[in-house]
Amino acid sequence: MTNPYTTPIPPPPRRPDTRPLRKRVLVWIGGAALFVAGAVAGSTGDDGQQPVEAKVKPATTVTATVTATPEPAPTVTETVKAKAKPRPTVTVTKTAKAADAGTGGGSGTDSGSDSVGDEDTTGTCTIVSNSGNCYSAGQFCRNSDHGAVTTTEGGDRIKCVYKSNAWRWSYV
Repeated sequence: MTNPYTTPIPPPPRRPDTRPLRKRVLVWIGGAALFVAGAVAGSTGDDGQQPVEAKVKPATTVTATVTATPEPAPTVTETVKAKAKPRPTVTVTKTAKAADAGTGGGSGTDSGSDSVGDEDTTGTCTIVSNSGNCYSAGQFCRNSDHGAVTTTEGGDRIKCVYKSNAWRWSYV
C-alpha cells in the first residue's frame, strides 16, 4: 500500500527523437517548397483579366456665403413714474384748559404742575407702532422710521438709530 501523503513521482524524461537527422531536414525542405509553389501559382492565376482601376476625378466645389445684416429697429422707451409709498397719517391733538373765571385771571401764576411746555411732550407721540402704541427706547424700528425722531408716552425724545446690529429707538 502507498502513502497518500507523499509526493507523486515525476514521469520519466522523454526519450530523444529516434528519427535520423536527414529525415527531419527533408520535412523542412518539403514544407518550404510547397509554400513557394503556392505563392507562385497564386500570383499567375488571374485568367488573363486586367485589374480595374477606379480613378476619381476632382469635382469643382462652389461655396457661396451670404451674411444678412438686419437694419436697426426703432427703440421704444416707456417712462413709468414711480408711485410714492403711502405713509401713516399722524394726527396731533393739543388740549388746552380753559381759565377758571373765579381765580381772578391776571395773577400770572399757575398752582398746577402742568405748563404749556409740558403739554407739547406728554402723551403725544408723532410716530406710533402698527398697533397704535407709542414706542419706547430699546424697541426695534421699522424700515420706514430709520433716522426719525419721536417721543415716548412719558414725553422723552427718542430717535431711530443703528445700534447693536439693529435699528432701535434710543434716547436723544
